[in-house]
Amino acid sequence: MSDMSGDFQRPRPAARPAAAPSRRSRSLVITAGVLVAMFMLLSAFASFWTERLWFASVGYSGVFSTLLWTRIGLFLVFGGVMAATVAVTIALAYRFRPVLWPAMPGMADDGLDRYRQVIAPRVGWMVAGISILMGLFAGASASGQWRSYSLWRNSQPFGTNDPYFEKDAGFYVFELPWWHYLTDYVMALAVIGLMATLLVNYLFGGIRLSARPGDRLSSAAAVQLSVLLAVFVIAKAVDYWLDRYDLVVSSGSIFTGMGYTDDKAVLPAKEILAGIAIVCALLFLANIWRRTWLLPSLGVALFALSAIVLGLIVPGVVQGVQVNPNVPDREGPYIKANIDATRQAYQLDTIERADVSGEAISGGGRLSSLDGMTDSVPLVDPKVVSEIFEQQQQVRAFYSVRDVLDVDRYEIDGRDRAVVLGVRELDQSGLAEGDQNWSNLHTVYTHGNGVIAAYANQRPKDNSSQSRSGVEWAEGQEADESDLTELTPDGYETRVYFGELSPSYSIVGQPEGGDPVELDLPKGDSAEESEEMTYDGTGGVEIGSLPEQLLYAVKFGEPNLLLSGRVHENSRILYDRNPRTMVEKVAPWLTVDSDPYPAVIDGRIQWILDGYTVTDRYPLSQRESLETMTEDSLQDNNGFQTLPTDEINYLRNSVKATVDAYDGTVTLYAWDDTDPILKAWDGVFPGVIKSRDEIPESLKPHLRYPEDMFKAQRYQYQRYHETDAQDWFKGSTRLEVPKDPQAVDRLQPPYRLFTDVGEGETWSLTSVYVPREKDNLAAYMAVNSDATDEENYGKISVLELPNERTDGPRLIANALSNDEEVRAELVSFTTNGDSKPVFGNLLTLPVQDSFMYVQPLYTKRAGESSYPILRFVLVSYNGNVGIGTTLRDAIADSLGASPDDAEAQEPSPETGEEPAEEPTEEPSEGATEEPTEAPELPEGTQARIRELLERADAAFDEAEEAQRNGNTVKWARLTEEARRLIEEAIEISGR
Repeated sequence: MSDMSGDFQRPRPAARPAAAPSRRSRSLVITAGVLVAMFMLLSAFASFWTERLWFASVGYSGVFSTLLWTRIGLFLVFGGVMAATVAVTIALAYRFRPVLWPAMPGMADDGLDRYRQVIAPRVGWMVAGISILMGLFAGASASGQWRSYSLWRNSQPFGTNDPYFEKDAGFYVFELPWWHYLTDYVMALAVIGLMATLLVNYLFGGIRLSARPGDRLSSAAAVQLSVLLAVFVIAKAVDYWLDRYDLVVSSGSIFTGMGYTDDKAVLPAKEILAGIAIVCALLFLANIWRRTWLLPSLGVALFALSAIVLGLIVPGVVQGVQVNPNVPDREGPYIKANIDATRQAYQLDTIERADVSGEAISGGGRLSSLDGMTDSVPLVDPKVVSEIFEQQQQVRAFYSVRDVLDVDRYEIDGRDRAVVLGVRELDQSGLAEGDQNWSNLHTVYTHGNGVIAAYANQRPKDNSSQSRSGVEWAEGQEADESDLTELTPDGYETRVYFGELSPSYSIVGQPEGGDPVELDLPKGDSAEESEEMTYDGTGGVEIGSLPEQLLYAVKFGEPNLLLSGRVHENSRILYDRNPRTMVEKVAPWLTVDSDPYPAVIDGRIQWILDGYTVTDRYPLSQRESLETMTEDSLQDNNGFQTLPTDEINYLRNSVKATVDAYDGTVTLYAWDDTDPILKAWDGVFPGVIKSRDEIPESLKPHLRYPEDMFKAQRYQYQRYHETDAQDWFKGSTRLEVPKDPQAVDRLQPPYRLFTDVGEGETWSLTSVYVPREKDNLAAYMAVNSDATDEENYGKISVLELPNERTDGPRLIANALSNDEEVRAELVSFTTNGDSKPVFGNLLTLPVQDSFMYVQPLYTKRAGESSYPILRFVLVSYNGNVGIGTTLRDAIADSLGASPDDAEAQEPSPETGEEPAEEPTEEPSEGATEEPTEAPELPEGTQARIRELLERADAAFDEAEEAQRNGNTVKWARLTEEARRLIEEAIEISGR
C-alpha cells in the first residue's frame, strides 16, 4: 500500500510547473492585445495622415484643416458638456446620499449593501469612466453636425419670406436645423443626467422603493430630479415652438409644406403644448421648495393628455371631417403656395412657354427649307458607337472608353461642330490574368492615353477606311485623325493619369540613373510598338522616405510598398483620382453631377464637372429624391452624395469644376454667385472657390447646362407647369417624360444638340413630354446650353402642342421599325441571320410649327469582335417615314421628293456630307409578291462593281502583308474595309 501511495503522490510535484504555461498564455494574450491595439492605432493614424497628404497634394490643405478643427471643436465642446453634466449629476447624487450602513436599525435590507461596499471606494473611477463614455458618444454625434453648425455660423438671406411666419428662407435653411440640434442636445443632457441620478440614488439609498410613500425620495434626490425634469420639459417646450416652423418644410400626403390641417389644428396645438410644457416646468421647479409631487404629477398627466388630444385626435378629426370631403377647396390656397415655392426653388418660374400648331411645312421648296433646319442634326448615338470606339480605336485590350460617350462642341474650320468623344482610359481588367501582378498593375500600367472623337453629324466623305464604321473621326489613333490636336499649335498632353477608370493607386517616378517603366501609347505608324516613359507632373504624394512608405503600406495593405525596388526616393503615389471623387473631397458640401465629361483645352485634357448646392429645407417647395428625378435609360447608378435622405427641394448649379487629367489639378469656379448657399459655404471655406470672372475664355465654350439639373427640372415641370391649384390637384394636365423606345422600362434621356425653338439655332439640351399614361406628343423642352451666351444661357423654352393627336416617341419608333420600306432595305443585311438592326437614339426636332423625328439605324454582325455600323438614317415627318444613307436623303424620301430637287450635288456646309460620285443603291420600287427576273443593271454599274471588287482585292493583299509584319491592327482594319467593299458591290448588283 505504501508503494501504491507513493506512486499516487509522485505526480503532485510535477503539477506545479503547469502555472508557467498559464502565465505564458496570459502574457501572449496581453502581447497580442497590445499588438492589435497598436495596429489599430497605426491604421487610424495612417488613414488620417495620408488623407492630410492627399489634400496637400491637390492644394486644398485649408479644406482639410477647416473640417478637422471644426469637428474637433464640436467634439470637445459638446462632448465636454455632456461629460461634465454626467459627472456633476453623479457626484451630487453621491455627495448628498443618505448615511446608511449594513443592518442599519429601522431600515429594511434592500440587498444592495454589498454593491455599495464594492463601488464606494471606486466611485471616482466610476464617475470618470461613465462621464468619458457619454462624452465620447455626444462628441461623436456633435462632430457629425459640422454642416449644420457651419451654415448657421455663415447664414445668408434668400430675400424671400414664407407667407405664414414671414421668415426669410435662410432661417429654415441655415438656422432652424442647428436650433433643433441644440434643443435635442439639451433634452439628451437632461435624460442622461436623469438616468444617472436615478441609478446612483437608488444604489445609495436616495430612492427607497420599499419605504413609506412620503419617505421614498430623499430631499436631495427630490431636488435633483425636479431640476432635471424641469430642464427637460423646458427644452421640450422650445422643441414644440420650433416644430411650428417645420410645418412649412415637412412632407404631407399630397404636397410639401403647410396644409389646412397643419394651419388650423397642428399649429395651434404645438403652441398650446409649448405653453403647457412651460407650466409643467414651473411646477417641477416649485417642487424644490414645496416637496410635493402632486402638482407636478397632475401637470405631467395634463401634458400627456393634451399631447394625445391636441396632437393626434384633433388633427385627425379636422382632416377627416373638414378636409377630406372638400380637399380642393380647403387645400387650394396651400397648394398654390407650394406651386409658387417649387417653381422658384427649381427655377421653373422663368420658363418661357409658346404654342405650336403641329402643322408641317407645305408647298414647294420644302426640302430646301428643311435643309437649313436639320443640317446639324447628330446622327451618331453616344451609347451605340462606344462599341465602334472600342473596336476601331482601342489598339490594346487594356484601354477602354465609357459605355455612354459624351457630346461636346468645338470650333473647327470656323464652325461650331458637335462631336461625340470619350477618353482612352486604362482598363487593367483587359490584361491577361498571368500579367496581373503587383508590378504591372501599379508601376507599369498607370495611365490612359488621349481622346477619341467622332463628328456627331457627319458621315465619311468618301470610301476611305473611316467609312467602314459609318462615322468620321475627329480625333483618333491614326496620324490623319487629329482635328482636335490641330486646334492647339503644339498638340495636347495625351496622358491620362486622373480619370473615371483610373486604378486604385499607381507608383510613378524614375530613380536617378534608372530606366522608365511606365507603358505609353505612341500615335500613328508606331502604334504597334511599346514605348516607356515616366510621369513628370506635380500630382500625387511623394513617398521617397520610409515613414511615408510605411503609412501607405498600412493604408493599402500592401507590403510591396516597403519591399519593392520600384518604390524609391523619387517615387510618387497617385490615388483617389476619379474626377468626381476628387471634387467631392475638396468640396464636401457640393453634390456633383453624375457625368464628368472631358474637353481638350489649351493643350490639356480637362475633366469638367458641375457642382450643385442643394437643401431639403426650402419652405413650401416640393421635396423629392434626387436619384428618382435624374433616373433615365442612360443612368445606372448616380451615387449622389447629398443629404442623408437623398431628398431635396432646392437646386442650383452653383459651381463649375475642372480636373486636369495629367496632374490632377482641381479648380472650382463660382457659377451661380447669387446663390445664398454658395455664399455661406464660401464663408466656411474662404478662398477655395474662384470667382466667375476668373473662368478662362478657352473653357467657356465647353461649359454646358448640366444634365442632372435639367432632368430634375423636367421632372418637377411634369406637375408644376400647372399654376392653377384646382387643376394641379385634379391632375388632368399632368405630363410625363416618355419611356425610351429602346429601353421601355426606363425614361428617355435628354439629348444635346443644336436646335431652334424660335430664336435661332443654339447649342441646347432637349427633352419631350407626353400626357400621363399616353404616347402622343404634348410638349418639347429645350434649354440654352451655350455658356458663351451669358444673357441667354440657362433659358428654358417649352413648345406646347394642341390637344390634337401628335405621335410621340414610342409611336414613332414603332412606325419606323415596322415600315415596309425600312424592312426592305434591311433585308440585304439580315437575310443570312448574321446581322441584326440596332436602332439609335430617337431625336425630336422642332421644325417651325411642327416636329421631325430622326433616328440613326445601325447593323451589327454576330460575334464578340463585331460592332454596329451606321447604315441608314430614318426620318418621320408629318406622318411619313423616310429612309436614306444620309439625313437629306431620308428627309427627301419622307417628302416623296428626290434629293436632286434642290442643290443635291452641293455639300452641306454644316455636315460636310458630299454625294458619292455614283449612287451606292438604287431606289426600290417596292416589294412584289412573286419573284421576278434579275433586272438589267444600269449603264456604268458593271464598271462600278468591278472597281469595288478590285479595291477589295487590293485591301486583302495589304492586309496579308500587314499580318506578315505583325501589324494586327492594320490587318483588322484592311480586312474590314475589304469586306465592306464587297458588301457595297453586292448591294449595287441588287443580289
